[in-house]
Amino acid sequence: MANRNEASVWAPPRLSMRWWPVFQRNLLVWRKLALPSLLANIGEPLLWLVAFGYGLGAMVGRVPTHGQEVPYIVFLASGSICMSAMNAASFEALYSAFSRMHVQKTWDGILNTPVQLDDVVLAEMLWAGFKALFSVVAILGVMLALKISLSPKLVLVLPIGLVAGVTFASMALVFNAKAQGYDFFTYYFAVLLSPMMFLSGVFFPRSQLPGFAQTITDWLPLTAAVELVRPLFLDQWPADAARHLAVLAAYAIASFWIALAFTRQRFRR
Repeated sequence: MANRNEASVWAPPRLSMRWWPVFQRNLLVWRKLALPSLLANIGEPLLWLVAFGYGLGAMVGRVPTHGQEVPYIVFLASGSICMSAMNAASFEALYSAFSRMHVQKTWDGILNTPVQLDDVVLAEMLWAGFKALFSVVAILGVMLALKISLSPKLVLVLPIGLVAGVTFASMALVFNAKAQGYDFFTYYFAVLLSPMMFLSGVFFPRSQLPGFAQTITDWLPLTAAVELVRPLFLDQWPADAARHLAVLAAYAIASFWIALAFTRQRFRR
């Protein structure tokens, strides 16, 4: 019986459109706190952009990337917008989702309706992806106002930000399913997100890394997002776009399946 239950935990996702009311519920609650949420999500990336882009950028000057030398603030802006999508999705899928699941018991109430657990997890993933997109839109608006880049190709940053947000939300939900308290999330940021932030080409070209490190970072999801977004700031089309999108999709699908299995285990206890 135990083996049968274990197998059913890893069964393919059983999804339906019942995720939509859960998504709507999160949206209605968030609308009451939209302004503080916006400031929290874009405040840190904008601080990085101003402090390092204008401060450190004045000393660094121009940075070689994608076959040309660009002002450091352009290099940093294209990376920080991806970092913002990562952080916004991760915070929502960790702290907020954990509050709804464990502290407030909102998920328990939802599961007393015809909505299934698989739909709840899907809704949380898509909601966190939307929060990432919202942050990307806000930060991109500030960058356009500052005229950091005025490339018409920047419109493609929005779908890329959404895909990246869904990817990082799926990864975060894996840890959410295993967490017993908020302190557990510190390990996720310290072990995974912070190293990824510094090794994925956000703050400096990855060409400065040793060869073996470049090979490893080639397959990180944040690297894929940065490699898709940065050329758009330079009015170029991304090279190997299909591979970078495939990396994001692979992380998203695999992480969602694992997160769903762990969440099923948690709710069967």
